[in-house]
Amino acid sequence: MSTVSEIFGSMVFNDITMREKLPKNTYKALKKTIQEGKELDISLANEIAHAMKDWAISLGVTHFTHWFQPMTGITAEKHDSFISPTEDGGVIMEFSGKNLIKGEPDASSFPSGGLRATFEARGYTAWDPTSYAFIKDGILCIPTAFCSYGGEALDKKTPLLRSMEAINREATKVLKILGIETSGVKTTVGPEQEYFLVDKALYDQRKDLIYCGRTLFGAPAPKGQELDDHYFGVIKPRVAAFMKELDEELWKLGVLAKTKHNEVAPAQHELAPIFTTTNIAADQNQLTMEIMKKVADRHGLVCLLHEKPFAGINGSGKHDNWSLSTNEGLNLLEPGKNPHENTTFLLFLSAVIKAVDDYQDLLRVSVASAGNDHRLGASEAPPAIISIFLGDELTRVLEAIESKSAYEDTPAGSMGIGVRFIPGIPMDTTDRNRTSPFAFTGNKFEFRSLGSTLSISGPNTFLNTMVAESLSVFAEKLEGTADVKAAVYDLVRETIRDHKRIIFNGDGYSAAWEEEAARRGLLNMKTTVDALPSLIAEKNIALFEKHHVYSACELHSRYEINMENYCKIVHIEALTMLEIARRQILPAVSSYAQSLAETVIEKRTVCASMPCKMEESLMTRISELTDQLYDEVAALDAAVASAEEKGDITLSGTAYKDEVIPAMNQLRKTADTLETLTADEYWPFPTYGELLFSV
Repeated sequence: MSTVSEIFGSMVFNDITMREKLPKNTYKALKKTIQEGKELDISLANEIAHAMKDWAISLGVTHFTHWFQPMTGITAEKHDSFISPTEDGGVIMEFSGKNLIKGEPDASSFPSGGLRATFEARGYTAWDPTSYAFIKDGILCIPTAFCSYGGEALDKKTPLLRSMEAINREATKVLKILGIETSGVKTTVGPEQEYFLVDKALYDQRKDLIYCGRTLFGAPAPKGQELDDHYFGVIKPRVAAFMKELDEELWKLGVLAKTKHNEVAPAQHELAPIFTTTNIAADQNQLTMEIMKKVADRHGLVCLLHEKPFAGINGSGKHDNWSLSTNEGLNLLEPGKNPHENTTFLLFLSAVIKAVDDYQDLLRVSVASAGNDHRLGASEAPPAIISIFLGDELTRVLEAIESKSAYEDTPAGSMGIGVRFIPGIPMDTTDRNRTSPFAFTGNKFEFRSLGSTLSISGPNTFLNTMVAESLSVFAEKLEGTADVKAAVYDLVRETIRDHKRIIFNGDGYSAAWEEEAARRGLLNMKTTVDALPSLIAEKNIALFEKHHVYSACELHSRYEINMENYCKIVHIEALTMLEIARRQILPAVSSYAQSLAETVIEKRTVCASMPCKMEESLMTRISELTDQLYDEVAALDAAVASAEEKGDITLSGTAYKDEVIPAMNQLRKTADTLETLTADEYWPFPTYGELLFSV
């Protein structure tokens, strides 16, 4: 059996492999090109491509692909073989620098939000040399950016790379003013991934799961998560086997899969990786979601990544652990032993606080989706209101700075648990807050509002750009000051005074917080349709254009794409509900009612006065609900037709939110009641109890 160290990265053309396969001068030139951000020389690209091809062929590879992330939310790839014909009718295996650097998929067939017309088909993929090539399913995958013929970004990676450049540029300026020399600043991310596993045989009987990724019908099982017995519980053998293979497959691809455990809801689990550079983390998280589904299938399971696959129990999120550090390894969000004296930390902390307050709308819209609307604010995930949790210690530090009073440090001490032979546990100075959407957790921020299916590229692009703007403002204010330390404290004081409304350490689930947030002037955009206009607000367009992350037309295109995607998802869900109700539920309950009627007739044939209270009562109730369901099917059908006829994507989105979804909810309520009354053998598809407790 191979050891983890032997298989880790074995399918990746990583730094170790490049040092081994590339000539020494070529390797050094590539590293210098990446570090300096220069264009890759074609002769250098030819040498790299040749070595990459030979390495891939040695592992059985015959094809390569430019692996990119269009605005569909998933990855895309077109496979080309290495073969080239020879004059004698044979073939040779070739891969040029040109093939490595640039590809040309059809851009018109991907979402562009009006950036490209159907007849404008040309688009380009460009190699991202900062993210290693890898072998997946016997194909050499080259991570690339994707842009249009005119240079507009058609993907999620390009803006992310631009935002990383922006925060590197602005953070380096600030550090220089502080007297700290660095070759660069990077953001790092560790995205925790939640997911559900269900039996494939049961999944195949649920059209809603097949078409929509979530259950549109389903009465609660007698047991849910109320006993808190699944969280961190013993992992069942079938799930453990899946997790073991998943780890091995991810390790081969260089993904730093670290932690795995059962989550809160039945059939729910989590995988968490170790931090890495943001664009690599984004690539690897997309890979992780893809590999999860493939490995699950090999175990007779289906991996559900929807934010809310089951009503009544917790949905799935993706906690985005974000930090900022220099290339030399200095974490700029590390408080140290004396955070009140750590001017670098205080300044960068203040930059984040200012950014989140100034652009709270952008953070909210960065996680907006039809699926996440079912999860945010549902007492299982952070509320739609954006706020920052800092904890008691940092809050006291900032309050002392704001009031110009001395900070009295409180020693952490240790916590005894009352057992003589167990030593005291060192106490943290701050508790955690699981209700906060944006929480400081030691030396990083945990953005907890992301939905489980979401690419982390978008939220991190927004976050990087927002913080870059704060740092840009700070650099202007600090430039040329005689006493930099005093100026930093003045700036921190000013920032806290102006932006402390965004800091909240309490219960984000409480109704009182919603009222308090309104008094503070914080935004509460509860749905995707409410949030999306923030993408094209003037202040936000100005922000992204200033830092060269998005152009105005790129932002407008993303508004169109996201609103259209919302409409399409709800439309598909509504049509699926109508089909299931008409072709499965109504016939099933009608058959059961008929069976009850036949039972009554048979009983009365034997004895005219025979009691039939149960059958008659149940038959009457089912018949009433069946008629109600029939009417609600017609109402939903009409609501969908009305939404589709609006002729404007924004009006359609509003109609789907205000008319279609309420009609869907009412239809579901009636159908779920019928499920509880219908005999098991008549109900046409697996129940929640079967789905959640069969694995």
